[in-house]
Amino acid sequence: MKAKSTKKINFVVEITDTGYSAYAEGLPIFTTASSAAELHHNALEATQLFYEDEDRKIDTSQINFSIDFKQFFQHYNVLNAKFLAKKIGMHPTLLSQYVSGRKKPSPKQTERILEGIHTIGQELSDVRLIYQ
Repeated sequence: MKAKSTKKINFVVEITDTGYSAYAEGLPIFTTASSAAELHHNALEATQLFYEDEDRKIDTSQINFSIDFKQFFQHYNVLNAKFLAKKIGMHPTLLSQYVSGRKKPSPKQTERILEGIHTIGQELSDVRLIYQ
């Protein structure tokens, strides 16, 4: 019987011209994909293969993904940083410095920004357009 691993594995995601690439911090696990969903699947599969000989069971709850602010906002350029700053009550200049990489947000600020992004995403997914 395989023992379930409790160690979290963090994949750093990079956006490329053809999709995504990711590597596990501190481990020789790498993967690529053309979509975010495929990246999640490939990262899980690569991690399971890596731990196969150790007879450890890995599932999606043990895998985290992170991407730097600059790449995120370049890729999702439909998300306006000024709008997001207003939405979360942050000074637009400060968020701009995070986005450009001139400053690094604290974990608390990162969580605040991420919550704002998720809120906007939820609001967008709830939108129903009227057409004739």
